[in-house]
Formats: sequence, structure tokens, C-alpha cells
Amino acid sequence: MVDLINIGEFARQTRLSPKALRLYDELGLLLPARVDTANGYRFYAVEQIEPARLVAALRQLDMPLSEIKAVAGMEANGAARAIADYWSASEDHHLARRELAAYLVERLQGKEIAVEVTMHSLPARHLLCLKRQAPDEAAVWKLGKDFIAIMRERPMPRLGGHDGAAFLIYYGEVNADSDGPVEWCQPIEADNLEVVAASYPELQGRDEAAHDEARVHMGTGDSQLSPAFWAQAGQSLQDWARDLGRLPLGVRIVYEWPSPGATDQGPDCSFAMPLASTLS
Repeated sequence: MVDLINIGEFARQTRLSPKALRLYDELGLLLPARVDTANGYRFYAVEQIEPARLVAALRQLDMPLSEIKAVAGMEANGAARAIADYWSASEDHHLARRELAAYLVERLQGKEIAVEVTMHSLPARHLLCLKRQAPDEAAVWKLGKDFIAIMRERPMPRLGGHDGAAFLIYYGEVNADSDGPVEWCQPIEADNLEVVAASYPELQGRDEAAHDEARVHMGTGDSQLSPAFWAQAGQSLQDWARDLGRLPLGVRIVYEWPSPGATDQGPDCSFAMPLASTLS
């Protein structure tokens, strides 16, 4: 016979409140061993105490309930690896926020941080694009992988040189309060955009007018695209454009991929803002 304890005693031994236990029951994360059909009282097995304490500890690490549910279903070694990976990512996220806080403090204290801004003149271009809402950065990169997969499966006539670099447009912030949208774009070489676009029904074909673009070079890969770098580069471009009497028209990341056979595998990246002719 399984030893059962009521929800109040189980809560005391696991440091999980009855309210939390009811929620975890509803989510299928921590099911009671028995529920009294007459009064709805929940009872738990003694063997559930340790798994419940693990859930409580993971919540102290701010692990989302969806991830806790996955970890709870793993064997010990797999759960240990998942927790280590989660904490490593959390530390990276905390470091990025600390750098952003430090940058904001320095800026509010009047300290100027020099960032080199360059101007690029781009011709009118045909584009093939993939646009979606993005609740988080993982969704942004998932969209990028989908976009690259399409280009690899059905190679398109890309525009060559610097003018042909792919780019990612952020139409809005991507965070807990905003989901973009974002749009991956590839300039193409084509006399008739409609004809080429018909071969890629999942992509949108459109024209982009000639324009100037202010850029801050990031280097190879996107490792520099931290919140602090984003804020610093964005403010630098805004200030630079204002001093020239130009109006920034959004935010984009430009990806210039190396030529075939190059040893460097990652793209050369720049933080960019298209510019209107004048502030008026």
C-alpha cells in the first residue's frame, strides 16, 4: 500500500504552496497520487517528495515551468545536463544585462563611447523576403534557418558584391512585450521580379528604393549583438544621423557571407540604419 499524505503536509515537506501544487497538477507537471472524488482533496505519495523538491529548486533558478516539466521527465544524467545548460545560458543572459546596465549608467553620467560609423550608398534592388512575428530571439534565428534552407534548396539569382548582402529587418523590439515583426531579405539579380518570385511562393517579392545606409561594423558572426552593443550602436547611429540632418528609418543587421572556399565560415556583420534624405 502506497503511503499518502494530504496536500498541506506535502506542501510543508516540499516548500511548495498548495496554490502552486494545484497549478502544477493542472499543467501536468506534478500530479497527485490520488484525488478524492467526493471533495476534490489531493493526496501525494511519499515517493513524490524528492521530485517535488527538485521542481521547487528549479523554480528558484527561475526556470520556466515548461522546461521544468521536460527536465522532470528525464533520467538523472540527462536532467543534470539540461540544468547545466540552462544555468550556462542564464549566466550569459545575466552578463549581457549587466553590460547593458553599465552602458546606460555611463551614458546617463555623460560619458561618450566612441563607435565608428560608416555610410554606404545602395542602389534600387529587387528583394525576396520572409517576414514573421517573433516572440523571442530564438524565433528570429528559426526564421533565419528557414530562410537559408529555402535558398539552399532552390538557389536564387542573388545580386553580387556588397549590394547583394542578405539582411534582417527589425520592425519592432523582440522581447516579452513586443514580437517584432522581423523580416529576412535577399537582394536578387532579376529583370522581372514577378517571374523569379513565382518560383518562391513562400517568399514575398518587393522592390527597395535606392538609399544611404549608416552602419556600425560588428565583425564576424553575431556574438557582438548583445543588448549593450545594440543600445550603443543604435544610439551612435541615431546621433550620427541627427548631426547630418538625416532621419533613420529602422534597424537592420547586414550579413555579408564569405566567398566560396574562404577559411572564415561566418558572415561579416554590421548593425545598420537606412537614412531618409533629410529630417524634414
